[in-house]
Amino acid sequence: MELVISLLLPIALVIIMFSLGLGLTLADFQRVVLRPRAFLLGAFSQIVLLPVVAYVLAILFRLPPELAVGMMILSFAPGGPSSNLMSKLAGGDVALAISLTGVTTLVAIFTVPVLTGLAADHFMGIEASSVDVTSLGLSLALLTLAPVAAGLGLRYARPAFALRLEKIVSRIAVLFFAGVVIWALASNWSIFTDNLPTLGPALVLLNVLLMALGLGLARLFSLSLPEGKAISIECGIQNAALGMTVGTLIAGGASALPAVSLPSGVYGITMYLVSIPIVLWMRSWRSAAAAA
Repeated sequence: MELVISLLLPIALVIIMFSLGLGLTLADFQRVVLRPRAFLLGAFSQIVLLPVVAYVLAILFRLPPELAVGMMILSFAPGGPSSNLMSKLAGGDVALAISLTGVTTLVAIFTVPVLTGLAADHFMGIEASSVDVTSLGLSLALLTLAPVAAGLGLRYARPAFALRLEKIVSRIAVLFFAGVVIWALASNWSIFTDNLPTLGPALVLLNVLLMALGLGLARLFSLSLPEGKAISIECGIQNAALGMTVGTLIAGGASALPAVSLPSGVYGITMYLVSIPIVLWMRSWRSAAAAA
């Protein structure tokens, strides 16, 4: 189990980040300037609204301190690479989704360490292990920025090859991460089952609320339906691998999946069970509009 936590989980995150980089181009970052309103609303929903909703739910469901911190770490994580595929399936604005995923991933390198330290102090107090913000930031840079930059560089130098490789790497990343999550949860089955009655509903509600709020805000600010779908999905699909990895890093060499990583591990499964039916429902909106 220690091998899964200390080695295979970071490898899974690196593969996921490399696949994300393969799907990015410099134009994805330029859209931040060219289409500021949709991007800023999406970034606000991801970076500000999501942690606020997660905090409220952690309080309402009275989560134990470590699980509350873990839920907050999950909310600090950027959108997952699979959100781009989900946006395409739903008929959303894929270009906006890719831009949001890419930029929020880079921003997370700086925000996650600081916010994680604040969350640990707030919920765990003197019981919180000292979070070394600098060390955590450097670790995240190595595990996220470096592979994203490598993928982006390959996409720039060999675009055709990168696009072919992306399909293979993204599938490997999904299978690799799924295997790590299942193994980690199975090895901590008693902790998982003891907390599932409280943690499960809180995470499912977080998923549903954020997707609904994303659509609602897009409508309130008169964005297009595809833009609203992209923002909604970006809020609902989180980088659970990053959340689990941050939890293990602050736990200090845990030999088993620490409690602070459990919310991300569970969300890595439930977010697809919740999001896929909603995405298929969104897809039907496009079909209905076309039929009309």
